[in-house]
Amino acid sequence: MPALKPFFEHQVSVSGIRNAIEERKQFKTNRALLVAELEKQYAGIETSEKTLNNIHALMSEDTFTITTAHQNNIFTGPLYFIYKILHAIKLADHLNTIIPEHKFVPLFYIGSEDADLEELNHISVDGKKMVWETSQSGAVGRMNIDKKMTALIDEMHGQLAVLPHGDEIISLLRKCYREGETIQNATFYFVNYLFKEYGLIVLLPDNTSLKREMKKIFEDDLVNRGAAAIVEKSTEKITEAGYKVQAHPRDINLFYLKDDLRERIVEKDGVYTVLNTDLKYSRDEILELLDTHPEYFSPNVILRGLYQETILPNIAFIGGGGETAYWLQLKDLFEYYQTPFPVLVLRNSFLMVTSKEAAKIAKLGLGIDEIFNSEHELMNRIVKREREHDLNLQNQLESISALYEQLQKKASAIDKTLDKHVSALKEKAMHKIVELEKKMLRAEKRKFQAHQNQIQSIRNHLFPGDGLQERKENLSYFYALWGCDFIKALYNHSLALEQEFVVLCEV
Repeated sequence: MPALKPFFEHQVSVSGIRNAIEERKQFKTNRALLVAELEKQYAGIETSEKTLNNIHALMSEDTFTITTAHQNNIFTGPLYFIYKILHAIKLADHLNTIIPEHKFVPLFYIGSEDADLEELNHISVDGKKMVWETSQSGAVGRMNIDKKMTALIDEMHGQLAVLPHGDEIISLLRKCYREGETIQNATFYFVNYLFKEYGLIVLLPDNTSLKREMKKIFEDDLVNRGAAAIVEKSTEKITEAGYKVQAHPRDINLFYLKDDLRERIVEKDGVYTVLNTDLKYSRDEILELLDTHPEYFSPNVILRGLYQETILPNIAFIGGGGETAYWLQLKDLFEYYQTPFPVLVLRNSFLMVTSKEAAKIAKLGLGIDEIFNSEHELMNRIVKREREHDLNLQNQLESISALYEQLQKKASAIDKTLDKHVSALKEKAMHKIVELEKKMLRAEKRKFQAHQNQIQSIRNHLFPGDGLQERKENLSYFYALWGCDFIKALYNHSLALEQEFVVLCEV
């Protein structure tokens, strides 16, 4: 879209990737620190040689990451969580083939500092919503797994055990989501297990040493408030271009993060206050705190991307529509801090169609592509195709129209003032015929109640809540059906730089 061109740096293409590589080469990334922290994170963790080799490869100036990120929804939350990861893996593999002079590794950045529990505490398994009820507060990644969460796994077991791989996925969840473990670590273990054979690196950015790399930017935000003014100007430009903005900057774009507390930092009259607490600091005190405990500072949506791109040798970021939209607000901010801006790639989207659902669709005489239409439209198609009576009154409408045109000529010849009266009679008659056609169609539809029930059942599975399946359903149901073949099928059909919707139908 030409109107958005000023807000992104690189085209989503091989040439765009190459341009991003050249820019990244000019930026100093602390690769030694990144590798050291990843090695600590993976110490004692069972993973693949491919993942370990990818971690070590990051020491080379010719190695770059393909990154995606997400909050740590319990049990990975909606399906698009894993679609993003597989897209990063597939794009890295694709680039390794077509740009062999460089190495590309897929990386998943866990947004463990997000505190929006209501967004992260639930999943849907084959249409059944399950919610983790907890009184814990602060960053969700630092919350502990309790008996209420393990009880959810027991509930899932009752639902999934009858499926071919139900016991397998439940066993994996129990192994990763152990009582007393933190959510971020459990997510790390689970994602690592699912994708280790593909060489995926999982990063926990809630890390003291890595945050120290952001000290100058955090300090500038605390003291000079540069980000707020820059992003606000970008926001105004995007709004003027006719697009809705996704994020809004604060005067200070940092949270105070400690134990079970994650609250905004605000400043007034030289005093820095942590909202909803008694914590107060002078300018010197808060800068000293930043120097000694950078882990106490958590970037909000405005600075999170800068943190990611500062600590990683990254050249492409894969995100959903909302994510890529707020990244468009950040380009000028990246320029201000002289940090390379990545290629923004819209994540893959899938629709999973089981063999049972595919059989139902075929029995109705519909194609898979047709199922994207509304229930009303699908019923109309079926009724018109299989009806016993001709419900189309178009010929009658044309005849009535012709009749009234003749009447209008005769009446007008007698008295010009009758012209409008006849037109009104015509409009009224035509309207009644159209309404009659609708009533005939509804009457015919009632004969197709079984068809309607089938359509409702299919759409409830494929488009729960009349939305996309990938935004509702959890991977556990499909893993229980197909096991690790589910992940392999997604990988095989994942796209790289293409921007298309994929329907994956079980045969």
